[in-house]
Amino acid sequence: QVNSFIASVYNWMAIGLALTGGIALLVTSNEYLLRIIVGNKMIFFGLMFAELGLVFYLSARVQKLSAFTATSLFLLYAAMNGATLSLLFLIYTKASITSTFFICAGTFTACSIFGMVTKKDLTSMGGFMMMGLIGIIIATIVNIFMRSEMMHMIISYIGVLVFVGLTAYDTQKLKHMAISQPAGIDAGVVRKGAILGALTLYLDFINMFIFLLRIFGDRD
Repeated sequence: QVNSFIASVYNWMAIGLALTGGIALLVTSNEYLLRIIVGNKMIFFGLMFAELGLVFYLSARVQKLSAFTATSLFLLYAAMNGATLSLLFLIYTKASITSTFFICAGTFTACSIFGMVTKKDLTSMGGFMMMGLIGIIIATIVNIFMRSEMMHMIISYIGVLVFVGLTAYDTQKLKHMAISQPAGIDAGVVRKGAILGALTLYLDFINMFIFLLRIFGDRD
């Protein structure tokens, strides 16, 4: 039961990442879509706010939704995120995006394994990392006005460390969730738990990737 739940979480996360990558490539290879999504600030920022709303809605309401609706909203979010992340293909070279993806995948896997096998309770670390995330958000907003390249790089390095910690913490939390599931639990409830877990790890992966890309990415 534990293994099947964890496998389901990672399968849905992988589907979400594949959908995001596929949509990003589709948008960057189609000049018409690129002009509509990236070339129009109202649509671009509208998509970003819609994504944010979807994450909060899905996280808060997942237990009240059907398993089908929860899954559909997760996939919709992954697709919308792919549309906005297509901007990265205009900023960075495809070679550096590919190499950074593999660096991120390796780092993420190592952190997940650590979170799965460690006997140490990572709850306090998770709280510390969430404080770090709030600090990053504030610093990023401040740097929009300061436009400091040094601050940009410092935020990127701290961001990688924060999401390394959050990946380990979230993985451990999912393992505990799987262990605490009662026998004979409804399949729909299990699916919704897996979707919420997949969304959490998906966000960890994407954010870690973006911060790593800021550090290692070669600009076009």
